[in-house]
Amino acid sequence: MVLPFTVEQFYGVFRDYNLAVWPMQWILVALALSATVAALRPRPWSGVAVSAILGLLWAWIALAYHLAFFSRISPAAYGFAAMSAAGAIVFVWQGVVRRRLSLRWAPGPRATAGVVLIAFALVVYPVWSAYAGHPYPTTPTFGLPCPTTIFTIGLLCFAVPPAPRSLLIVPILWCGVGAQAAFLLGVQPDLGLIAAGVVGLALLLPSGRPLRTWTS
Repeated sequence: MVLPFTVEQFYGVFRDYNLAVWPMQWILVALALSATVAALRPRPWSGVAVSAILGLLWAWIALAYHLAFFSRISPAAYGFAAMSAAGAIVFVWQGVVRRRLSLRWAPGPRATAGVVLIAFALVVYPVWSAYAGHPYPTTPTFGLPCPTTIFTIGLLCFAVPPAPRSLLIVPILWCGVGAQAAFLLGVQPDLGLIAAGVVGLALLLPSGRPLRTWTS
C-alpha cells in the first residue's frame, strides 16, 4: 500500500497536535478514568455519563484530530472524521437520549478482557510508544483514535445485556483501519487494536447466554 505521506509526516502530526492541545490530554485521561469508575461502581446515572464521555471522545477524534490535523497530510481524514462523528452520535443517541447502556462488573472473561484493554490504552500504550522510540510529543496520546478505540471496547466489555450492538460498529471498524499503522508506519502499540478487534467481534457474536440477548 502506497501512503500519501511519509512516516516523518505521520509522527509530525502527533507532535503538532500534542503541542497545540496541551494540557487537554490530561483532561481526556481524567474523563476516561471517570468513565471507568462509573462502569465499575455503577449508579443510576452511570450509563448516561459513560455514554456522554464516549460520545465526547469520539467527537474529539473527529474534530480535534482528523479535521484539524490529520487532514493536512491525508484526504482520508475527512472519511475518518465522518466515521468518528458517527460513532459519537451513536453513543449520544443510544446511551444518553435512549438510555440503553448500563454497565457493571461481573467476574468472568469479559470483565478480564475489559480491564486488560483499559489498562493497555491508558498505561501500556504510552509506555510502549516511548520505549519504541516515540516519546511525547510524537506519541499518539489518549484522545487520539487508536488508544481511544482500545479503551472504548474495553469499557463496553462491562455493558449489561441487552445492549445496542451499534455501539461497537465504529470501534471495530477503526481496529481494522488503525492496526495497519503497526505494520506500515511502525506504531507498535497499535498491535493492541488486533486484540481489541477480536474482543469487539466476540461481543457481537451470539455465542453464549449473555451475548444472545444483545440487540441491534
